[in-house]
Amino acid sequence: MRLARSLILAAILLALASPAWADLTAFLGTGTTPSDRVARGFAVGAGLLVIGFEFEYSDIKEDPVQGAPSLRTGMGNVLFQTPFSIHGLQPYFTSGGGLFREQLGDVTETSFGANTGGGVKMSIFGPLRARFDYRVFKLRGDALFSTVHRVYIGGNLRF
Repeated sequence: MRLARSLILAAILLALASPAWADLTAFLGTGTTPSDRVARGFAVGAGLLVIGFEFEYSDIKEDPVQGAPSLRTGMGNVLFQTPFSIHGLQPYFTSGGGLFREQLGDVTETSFGANTGGGVKMSIFGPLRARFDYRVFKLRGDALFSTVHRVYIGGNLRF
């Protein structure tokens, strides 16, 4: 009897489990600190229901005239999002950390950084979505700019 109850409970839990998802984002945007520069990159993520994990790589170009360094980041993030779209929109909040490399001319700094942000994934059709994202990066070490803001729009494929 105990085995039967355990099997029934396991079957119910499996039936109620949300399917896993994964997605891939390619993005283009702007780093706004200290001046606007092109930002580009990609993110790969996976998750269950409301919590997910992603790896993101971003490259913000240098502008020597404005004294704005290039910034490359590789961050691992945790995402909290609605489990379903609301009128085609799926809002999310994200936070994480990783490594960065800032460079302006001959001055280079490589260290640890953290980021916090959020955005929305907007359904286009089928598995294709647009992703709008805002992040604030906190850079440690001797970064020329310890706080950097980035905004982007990307194409997102859910599978």
